[in-house]
Amino acid sequence: MAIPTGAVVVALALFGLFCAFQGKNPFAVFAAINKAAFGSWYSFQNTLVRAAPLMLTALCTALPARLGLVIIGNEGALVVGGLSATAAGLACATAPVAVVISVMTLAGMVGGGLWITVCGALYYQRGVNETISSLLMNYIAIAVLNHLVNGPMRDPSSLNKPSSFPIPDDKMLPAMGDSNVHYGLVFGLVACVIAWALMEHATFGFKVRMIGGNIRAARMSGLPVARLGLITCFLAGAAAGIAGMIEVAAVHGRANESLAAGYGYAGILVAFVARYRGLPIILVATLLGGILASGGILQRQFKLPDATILVFQGLVFLVILFSDSLYGKFKFFKEREA
Repeated sequence: MAIPTGAVVVALALFGLFCAFQGKNPFAVFAAINKAAFGSWYSFQNTLVRAAPLMLTALCTALPARLGLVIIGNEGALVVGGLSATAAGLACATAPVAVVISVMTLAGMVGGGLWITVCGALYYQRGVNETISSLLMNYIAIAVLNHLVNGPMRDPSSLNKPSSFPIPDDKMLPAMGDSNVHYGLVFGLVACVIAWALMEHATFGFKVRMIGGNIRAARMSGLPVARLGLITCFLAGAAAGIAGMIEVAAVHGRANESLAAGYGYAGILVAFVARYRGLPIILVATLLGGILASGGILQRQFKLPDATILVFQGLVFLVILFSDSLYGKFKFFKEREA
């Protein structure tokens, strides 16, 4: 816990220096971020809305990481999941709302799951580097999205922003009570808890962690490494696919370029900070969701560029990556010999 916490503190200090070079008071900037993210119930609702897809896309990196794979195709799986969910929702739009949401969820899981499974298959069957293949798959997914919403799936009435036909309003994923927080947050929380139980307290998770610890020993022990790897990749992509479904069914109401909003790339950061574990992902996704929700106030109050929040994310990501080299280097944290 000390190393990732220290890494975040260092990233905060670096971001403070960045703000100071821009002529802004770093403490005032941090206060504004806190106010916009957690200062009121209305602000916290905006944070939770952004945290929901982050929890799910983080699992797309966190689950394969337990295998020793670095998958960063989160954005592509989210986009494909959103497209699949849109097509499924439009196909059964006359059914009851529970059926429509269930079908959209299943379609999103299958679409996103198969998308990441391709990366796993390329790695296990042909030795293709999973990081490069999953990154390139993001661009393919976005190209497919642009083709479909500008062609076969386009609603003729969407002029300035080409989009698919809309999901009926009464078939959308509803908000919880009188709040602005939709039930997508429940999907994210449940998925993180299931991932935690599966990886930390189930035989399947033990096998996955054994492969990640020593793949040669796992093969010698008779574990079906490729099959377990493909199943894990499918589950990872399915989580990101649900995030795409949520963006369609609870936020946009249709598929368009807004699906590629960067939640997939931000999910990579969440997974790294949370050390690839389900329950910490909930906390980190909420914190990063608050940071994303504060982008507007920095632009209005401090006249900082809209990309300032992306600078903050980049600093955190770089420092977290560097901190990985520090594990096992401090004698203070090592167990003393008996």
